[in-house]
Amino acid sequence: MTPLRPIIITDLFYKLDEKLIEVLKSLSSADWHKQTIAPLWKVKDIAAHLLDTNIRTLSAARDGHTGDPPKDIQSYHDLISYLNQLNADWVRAFQRVSPNVLIELLAITGKQYCDYISTLNPFEKAIYSVAWAGEAESENWFHVAREYTEKWHHQQQIRLAVGQEAELYTPEFYWPHLATSMRALPHHYRHVTADEGDSIRFVVTGEGGGEWNLYYYHNTWILAEEPGINPLASVTIDGAIAWRLLTKGISKLEALHYIQLEGNQETGEKILEMLAVMA
Repeated sequence: MTPLRPIIITDLFYKLDEKLIEVLKSLSSADWHKQTIAPLWKVKDIAAHLLDTNIRTLSAARDGHTGDPPKDIQSYHDLISYLNQLNADWVRAFQRVSPNVLIELLAITGKQYCDYISTLNPFEKAIYSVAWAGEAESENWFHVAREYTEKWHHQQQIRLAVGQEAELYTPEFYWPHLATSMRALPHHYRHVTADEGDSIRFVVTGEGGGEWNLYYYHNTWILAEEPGINPLASVTIDGAIAWRLLTKGISKLEALHYIQLEGNQETGEKILEMLAVMA
């Protein structure tokens, strides 16, 4: 089997940020207050959160400034609670900031963010691991690709709310998001056993979609490029739903209407519980 290659997409961040500024500048006053699929956030809240992402990365990773360290982080749940509170505090504070100022700050910090990640050696140890893929330590390329998925799906939440989501479904923008998120598959399926050599096939439809294959060897699942022959299960996911499934943007019950399952149903349906975000 051919292992999946690293995802090197640093240059794509500049283009993704250009798309963000473009869509935000097109919004009407009413658009900024539209509800998104993130239950607690409207369009302006997500834009503020994206600014927080830029500033937090520049402060902590580039400048080594993390502010007050978190206390009593004893578990993954504690970490998520801490991050959720940070996010909520920031979004609440930005209620007093105008959309125009928010766009200006995103443009300034976005370029600095992109410039910073361009300096990273892709194969050196990252400041943060990709926990949803089961890694306690990650290389920079994976950490950066994970950051791309965060920027992509939050921008798409905005675009979905205002009816401009088609821009990010192209292969250039969507495939890297999916290819990174699907790296969670081996960790997600770690408790599922199978016969030696069994495989599971995952297909996301649409021009920006693709195919991913899990293989079971030596009591572990491995993600590889080669398509399996007679897979144990085959899962086909509608392209417009896949990203929502992986980011808590749709319920398991609703997602079932957009997924086709062949073979072992229980094995295939497990994808409905997978997340490629910190949650």
